[in-house]
Amino acid sequence: MVNKKGYNNLTWRLLLWLLLPAIWEAGSGQLHYSVPEEAKHGTFVGRIAQDLGLELTELVPRLFRVASKGGGDLLEVNLQNGILFVNGRIDREELCGRSAECSLHLEVIVDRPLQVFHVEVEVKDINDNPPMFSVTEQKILIPETRLLDSRFPLEGASDADVGENAMLTYKLSSNEFFILETMNKKDKGKFPVLVLRKLLDREENPQLKLLLIATDGGKPEFTASVSLLILVLDANDNAPVFDRSVYEVKMYENQANQTLLIWLNASDSDEGINKELVYSFSSLVPDLVRRKFLINERTGEIRINDAIDFEDSNNYEIQVDVTDKGNPPMAGHCTVLVEILDENDNSPEIVITSLALPVKEDAQLGTVIALVRVSDKDYGENGQVTCSLTPATPFKLVSTFKNYYSLVLDSALDRETISDYKVVVTARDGGSPPLWATASMSVEVADVNDNAPVFAQAEYTVFVKENNAPGSHIFTVWARDADAQENARVSYSLVERRVGERALSSYVSVHAESGKVYALQPLDHEELELLQFQVSARDAGVPALGSNVTLQVFVLDENDNAPALLGPPGGGGGGGGGGGGARSEVLWRSVGAGHVVTKVRAVDADSGYNAWLSYELQPAAAGARSPFRVGLYTGEISTTRALDEADAARQRLLVLVKDHGEPALTATATVLVSLVDSGQSPKLSLRASEGAVASEATLVDVNVYLIIAICAVCSLLVLTLVLYVALRCSGAAVGRSEGACAPGKPVLVCSSAVGSWSYSQQRRQRVCSGEGPPKTDLMAFSPSFTPGPVANMGMEDQSVGGDESGKVGFHTFTYCF
Repeated sequence: MVNKKGYNNLTWRLLLWLLLPAIWEAGSGQLHYSVPEEAKHGTFVGRIAQDLGLELTELVPRLFRVASKGGGDLLEVNLQNGILFVNGRIDREELCGRSAECSLHLEVIVDRPLQVFHVEVEVKDINDNPPMFSVTEQKILIPETRLLDSRFPLEGASDADVGENAMLTYKLSSNEFFILETMNKKDKGKFPVLVLRKLLDREENPQLKLLLIATDGGKPEFTASVSLLILVLDANDNAPVFDRSVYEVKMYENQANQTLLIWLNASDSDEGINKELVYSFSSLVPDLVRRKFLINERTGEIRINDAIDFEDSNNYEIQVDVTDKGNPPMAGHCTVLVEILDENDNSPEIVITSLALPVKEDAQLGTVIALVRVSDKDYGENGQVTCSLTPATPFKLVSTFKNYYSLVLDSALDRETISDYKVVVTARDGGSPPLWATASMSVEVADVNDNAPVFAQAEYTVFVKENNAPGSHIFTVWARDADAQENARVSYSLVERRVGERALSSYVSVHAESGKVYALQPLDHEELELLQFQVSARDAGVPALGSNVTLQVFVLDENDNAPALLGPPGGGGGGGGGGGGARSEVLWRSVGAGHVVTKVRAVDADSGYNAWLSYELQPAAAGARSPFRVGLYTGEISTTRALDEADAARQRLLVLVKDHGEPALTATATVLVSLVDSGQSPKLSLRASEGAVASEATLVDVNVYLIIAICAVCSLLVLTLVLYVALRCSGAAVGRSEGACAPGKPVLVCSSAVGSWSYSQQRRQRVCSGEGPPKTDLMAFSPSFTPGPVANMGMEDQSVGGDESGKVGFHTFTYCF
């Protein structure tokens, strides 16, 4: 609605219309409108075009526009009808705050000609804001000593509205201590004041909660409230008090420093500094207790400050004072009784006193070896000690008195099994967990002479080559004595006996301390193949103990004998002689190839390969081819072809006899053969021929039976040797000392292709290299006989010499590979 002040009458209206154009032309025209705040959008404010004297049709052509100063687009003009209306939310409190007057200033601008109009729109207040307190709770601090009628101003509420809408009244909630009054402030309205009507006691009512309500004067009215927290301030009118006058505390010893013993609790009914407490030890507390314990003056915590040992003291008494910080201060008192509980913190102690060391291995059961004493500083079960032995030993502990024991022999001793015992005594207390201690002692077992010297084997086999140097070492015997010192010092000696006609000590000797066996003279295989004797070992104990061992000394053959030639059968007819002399034979020229002229016989005193002989025919001096040959192993001289006139009447044959030793030894036989025609018949030759024929006929008959007998004996001997070797192998230990080795599997070789070993005998020889099991070869050679018709059919190489060589030789060789 338009308010045209001072122009109520028509005169003034006419005058205004007359003057208005001039004013507009000068740009000084102004209109006043009013609008309530919070008006809705589109609310009518005024007919601004009409009031400014503008035609509606001119608004658009003249570019009618409105500019606001600080109001934004809160108001707008409808160009169709020229009405000013509300275009946005108008909040008077936002625009003008608490100012009593609030207006929006508009500038209306039109062109052609340019004109500027000023329009003022007053914003009217409505009661749209309730009263408001600046806080939700007001705290008022009032000492409990304040007097009645004391006044305490309060902070009032505020209202964003103005005028009657901002006029506030106050009301206090019902209570027995305060009433509410209001006071006027110059130009600031009324504010509330609390008035004390009843004395306060903080210990009874430390605080009060009231409600202050503010109401504005608008229609409708709005209210607001604030909580009043009345805090009653304390005065030091109460002394501190412990919740108990005597505290009883139990604690274990050995607690770590700073461990909490007790947390004292004292209280003071006052407040603030009057309630602040200080804890301290009383002046009656001795210095020892002050060193052991420490009190926190602020919290009342008593903590351990030094080592607490039950064994030193088992209880403490502590007097404690507590004082507040009021003026004047007030104090309270209490007593702390501390009982120290024993802890299993001391291990048992063991003292061993030995009595009889060392202990003889034949000591009687029950012999006291040592005394044992145990102790424990702890109390009760923590100090009760039990003893035991570890590990298992032939001793035991016998209790003789409280914490006293005797270590006695419980079972038989054998120094050779265990010579020293480490006896560990374990003492364990009854604490939980238990503590234990150990003490050890060494019990040495003294030796008695209860063990005889013992050889590793009951029998030793030794091989010695013949022709040894006098005094050479052939073997070392050694006996072990399980005893000690003098009881284990062994001396060796020969068990004297006769060897043929001579004493044993003339052949061998033994060193008393080292057990080395020496051959005192050269040994001869051909004289003594086996020397068997005993060596005695005896200790130095009292009484002395001893044992014997058997030595079998086999004398091994060496090739120290050359072959020896024998004379012809029947006493050496035909001019032949023994040894190396020339032999004479007469031969008909008419004999054919393969005719046996004679036989060279030889023997060798050695054995084995050293006695295995072979025969070779030396070539003629002129280099002519000889019509004779000699059997390699038989020694038979026979023709290789039919004789003719070109052959010389006298043939000189040189036969070389050689053994198989290393180096080989030889002998030479010379045979002179006289060739005669069929008309000649020298008596000597005839008699020799007849003797040879008769001898050959006799040998054929004898050899048939001899072959049968020899084969049977050969089978028996082979079986016997196999059984003997098997028994020897099963009874002998592998790897005997001095390189001895057991015989291996016997291999039987019966061959007539190699002839015979003249003058050989049954022997068993060992040749050991110390590597691997031995190998035993058994070689049997069949007897030779004068060849018959079959022998003349290209079989002479298979015949063997008769007579002295008509023997069967068996040789067993043991090889270690």
